[in-house]
Amino acid sequence: MGYQVLAQATVAAHFLFLAYLLVGGYLAWSARWRWTVLAHAAVVGWGISIVTVGQDCPLTWLENWARERAGQRGLARGFVDTYLTGVIYPAHYLTEVRVLVGLVVLVSWVGLAVRWTRPRAPSARSAN
Repeated sequence: MGYQVLAQATVAAHFLFLAYLLVGGYLAWSARWRWTVLAHAAVVGWGISIVTVGQDCPLTWLENWARERAGQRGLARGFVDTYLTGVIYPAHYLTEVRVLVGLVVLVSWVGLAVRWTRPRAPSARSAN
C-alpha cells in the first residue's frame, strides 16, 4: 500500500514538474517570486537534457521502483510517453507540442527580461 501511494505521489510530482516547466518563467515576473527564475532555468535545462540527450528522469525511476515494490509493472516508456503523448495530444504532434512548450518558455523569459530591464515608474507609496 505504501509503495502504491509513493508511485501515485510521484505521478503527481511529475505533473507538477511539467506545469512548473510551462509557467515557472511567468511566476518570476512577479517581484515576490523573482528568485524562482534560477529554479526554472534548472527545470528547463533538465527538460532539454531529457529530450535531446535522453537523460533519465529520476521521477520516472522512482515511480517504476515504487510500482515494482507494490507488485505492479513499471512504465514501459517514459512519463510523457505514457501519460501525455497519445492521451492528451495525438502522438504524431509530439514535435509540435515540444516546439510549443519551448515557445511558451521563451516568451516567459523574454517577458521577464523586458520587465527586469525596463525602468520602474515611482510607486504611489514612494511618492508620499
